[in-house]
Amino acid sequence: MSFKTVGTVLTRALWVSGNRTPPLARSPRVNRLSTSCRVFAGSEHVERSAERSCSSDADRPSGGDAPSSGGEPPHKCGSGDKKRLKEAPRAPGVSGVRRRSFTSNAAPMDQTSFLWSRYNDLKRLVYDLIPPGACKSLNSSVIYANNEVSLEEVDIYGFDYDYTLAQYSNELNTLIYNTAKGFLIEHFKYPEGIAKYEYIPNFTVRGLHYDIQKGLLMKIDAFHYIEPGTVYRGLSPVSDDEVLYLYGGTFHVPLSQDSGFYGKGPKVKQFMDIFSIPEMTLLAVANDFFITNDIDYDPVHLFKDVSEAIGMVHLKGFMYKWIMQDLDKFILRKEETDAVLHRLVSQGKKLFLITNSPFSFVDKGMTHMVGKNWRDFFDVVIVQADKPHFFTDCIKPFRRLDNNGDLRWEKITGLEKGQIYKQGNLFDFLRLTGWRGSKVLYFGDHLYSDLADLMLRHGWRTAAIVPELEHETKIVSAQRYAVTLTWLQALTGLMERLQTHRDQDSKKVFQEWQKEREELRVMTKNLFNPQFGSIFRTCHNPTYFSRRLSRFSDIYMASLSCLLNYDPTYTFYPRRTPLQHEAPLWMDQLCTGCMKTPHLDDMASIR
Repeated sequence: MSFKTVGTVLTRALWVSGNRTPPLARSPRVNRLSTSCRVFAGSEHVERSAERSCSSDADRPSGGDAPSSGGEPPHKCGSGDKKRLKEAPRAPGVSGVRRRSFTSNAAPMDQTSFLWSRYNDLKRLVYDLIPPGACKSLNSSVIYANNEVSLEEVDIYGFDYDYTLAQYSNELNTLIYNTAKGFLIEHFKYPEGIAKYEYIPNFTVRGLHYDIQKGLLMKIDAFHYIEPGTVYRGLSPVSDDEVLYLYGGTFHVPLSQDSGFYGKGPKVKQFMDIFSIPEMTLLAVANDFFITNDIDYDPVHLFKDVSEAIGMVHLKGFMYKWIMQDLDKFILRKEETDAVLHRLVSQGKKLFLITNSPFSFVDKGMTHMVGKNWRDFFDVVIVQADKPHFFTDCIKPFRRLDNNGDLRWEKITGLEKGQIYKQGNLFDFLRLTGWRGSKVLYFGDHLYSDLADLMLRHGWRTAAIVPELEHETKIVSAQRYAVTLTWLQALTGLMERLQTHRDQDSKKVFQEWQKEREELRVMTKNLFNPQFGSIFRTCHNPTYFSRRLSRFSDIYMASLSCLLNYDPTYTFYPRRTPLQHEAPLWMDQLCTGCMKTPHLDDMASIR
């Protein structure tokens, strides 16, 4: 059975537990899932199920009409129960269910037993419905669409360099952290005790917010609410009660007041690029040192000093030097980058590069990945562009560099192929090239610096590179995640359906269910990252990062090499997932991730 049908069957099960007549099933294949006489209405006929124990009213307990609770096995129907029922009087062409009435000498079921019987029935249903490897069709080589994009209409492809054309290994984060930590101690005169803190590779995730004045690292959802259990002061979690106290009795953070468009303060900063991961870790360990040693400090000064220490790593050229000294160690997927560029050029596409990195660094890396003639692939190359100001300012002119990387003095009247240009601005770029609108597709890893202005102000198509997809799709595809999440959703639906039971016994049951629900939420979060969970979701809402991803990118993918899996005329279609007030009318809306995945055999043939 496909995992796509799980949502439909669970929805119907919740209806069955609270209504006399369940809605019609979307597919007759659901019928063959009944192994112990569950009530499912097929498109052609209806079968009887003992999972309901032939109850006459599922919403209130009565003598003998609820399934057994606890560890008792589900009741098995006799062969006579499987006979097709006669159609009840209903509208023409609509199958009906005539309920079977019977008498029982059993004692009436109490409220607690009734609720737990519904719980046990649903749990058996969940574990029966999810086969091993239910979502194995998900893979990290997929391109996901937020907006409809036809590659056939794209004539010009633009690229950022760092973490777009060049993917770096995680060892780079360790070097950035250690060097910035040294600057913090030597240049800013911080205590030597901070040196004992080693880099923690998986402590933080991208997209987190940092409260500069309170010294708190946290994950915020698309509605500006802090996710409970994801607030850290230093290396220690902050209790939900303390978070509520610090923020005036609410988890809401007014980001429109506290943080600018690019997520840079004045009170709250969002860390959006991959280079910020070692910065978040250094902030955490520095805070932890002062707190554990009971040393008074100002979190605002700490934030400023750590930011400057991280900036010194880049400005002084340390990162560039490390990578250039060992390209094989730090640069990943070089063959795939080479294949993408060759393929696009062979299809007659125009290519351009806009990066903040210096020419000597880009030249060394591109030569390593593509060859000495790498400039022949690009119609325009711009280095040290100073994004995002490149996309918003119209002041800095273009300067041409000679083959040695030295600045030339002549006025730029055109952007020539094979030449290298420095700085400049997008307005002159558009004037000199004429490349406008949806025929341009630009790839970058930073949602603000690379993509936001291009989409909002200039109408370019944008593609986000999100390397974390590789890890997260593996988690989502795992059987453990599928079972845990499905049961979490089913339990939530059960609580929503039966919340009208408000007597004291029912409230005690609901307290136990709520406790289990919270435990399930923590389990699903920890599968991604024990401290902060997935970069795309809080408990049930998208994260603020995910909201920005869907707003500023037409498509997104784990790496540039995902393009190799699609032919040049491919059209990416976003799924029309139902809104909260809409009914799922098409099966693939219930498991859109599976449906978005091209068949692996087809992808292999394209490559």
